[in-house]
Amino acid sequence: MSISSQVGEAGAATAYAPLGAVAAGVGPGGRFPVMPRPVLEWSAEVEAATAHLYERVAKVVPPVEWPFFAPYVKAINELKRERNAVILAHNYMTPEIYHCVSDYVGDSLQLAKLAAKSDADAIVQGGVHFMAETSKLLNPDKVVLIPDVNAGCSLAASITGADVRALRKEYPGVPIVAYVNTSAEVKAEVDICCTSSNALRVVESLGAERVVMLPDRYLAQNVAAQTKVKIVAWHGACEVHERFTAEEIGHFRHDHPGLKVIAHPECPREVIEISDFAGSTAAMIDYVRTKKPARVLLVTECSMADNVAAETTGTEFIRPCNFCPHMKRITLPKILDSLLYMREEVTIDPALAERARRSVQRMIDLG
Repeated sequence: MSISSQVGEAGAATAYAPLGAVAAGVGPGGRFPVMPRPVLEWSAEVEAATAHLYERVAKVVPPVEWPFFAPYVKAINELKRERNAVILAHNYMTPEIYHCVSDYVGDSLQLAKLAAKSDADAIVQGGVHFMAETSKLLNPDKVVLIPDVNAGCSLAASITGADVRALRKEYPGVPIVAYVNTSAEVKAEVDICCTSSNALRVVESLGAERVVMLPDRYLAQNVAAQTKVKIVAWHGACEVHERFTAEEIGHFRHDHPGLKVIAHPECPREVIEISDFAGSTAAMIDYVRTKKPARVLLVTECSMADNVAAETTGTEFIRPCNFCPHMKRITLPKILDSLLYMREEVTIDPALAERARRSVQRMIDLG
C-alpha cells in the first residue's frame, strides 16, 4: 500500500504512512528496526507475567477472557519498551487497554499534554482520529500512530473547515470556539478550542456578546444555560450521548433508590437538568473518587464505568450500555500490529498544523 492522503470523516486531509515495512526497518524512514512477531499463546509464563495486571481488572474482566488478552498485554508492554513508545488510553477504552497496557489515561487533551512531557519516540493513540491529530499537534516531533485509521467520531464528522469558513461569512466578527472533538482542519479555522470542562470559561474569556460554538449542539446548550453570552450552536452531536433521555434516567432512578446520576455535558439539556452532577470525563471520575456514592450511574460511554469500577470499592455502578463503535475499533491486536509495523502514522500538513496548534495553545494558555 502506497502512502496516501486519507480524508477523515470530518473532511480533514490526514496522511497515513504505508502498511508494513519501509526501507531497512519499519515506520517513517525505516528508522524503527523490524521486530519478530511474538508468540501469542496462553502459558504459565504469560500467566505469571501478567498476574499483577489482571488484579487491576479482575472486577470487570471475567477469568475466561483473560487467557486471550494476557498474551497481547505481555507482548505490547515488552514491545513498547523496545520502541521507546507510550500508549495513550482515553477514558472510553476497554479495561484491558486502559488498565493493562496504557502509560497515560484521561481525556483527549490531557493525554496529549502528558505525552508532550515524555521522552518517547512514538505515541500510540488509544482513541479516535481527532485525538491522534491533537496529539500530533502538541507533539510535532514525535511519531504518532493510531491503531485503526477508521476510528472516527460523529462530532468530528459533523463539520468541516469549509463549514467554519461559511460561518465566518454568516457571522462576521463573531468569535468561533471549537470543541477539541474536531479535526485539525477545523481547529485551523477557529479562534480558540475548548474542552467539556473549560467550555464556559473559554466562552466568557472572549469578552464577546455572541459566540459561535461548534460542533456539539448539546454542549453549546449546556454552556448557554450558564452564561449571558448568546451562543450560536452548530448541529453536531455525539451519537453515544444524544441517545440518553430524561425518561430513561427517570426509570433508572425509580428502579435504584438513592442513585446518583452523573452526566457528561454532551448529553441533551433535559438529561443534564435531572442529573445530580454534570462534568467532563475527568470531573465525573473525580466525583466518584471523592464523593464515594453508594450507587451511581455514569451517563456516558459504557467502558468508562468499567474502568472506574475496576479501581473503586464501596460503589455500585448501574450501567446503561451506550458504547462508541469508533472507540471499540481500538483493540489489543491492533495496538500490537501498530507497534510491530509502526502503522498507521498520523501526519498533518505543516502550514495547517501551525494554525490548528494556535487555537489549541490559546486554550491551554488560559490555564
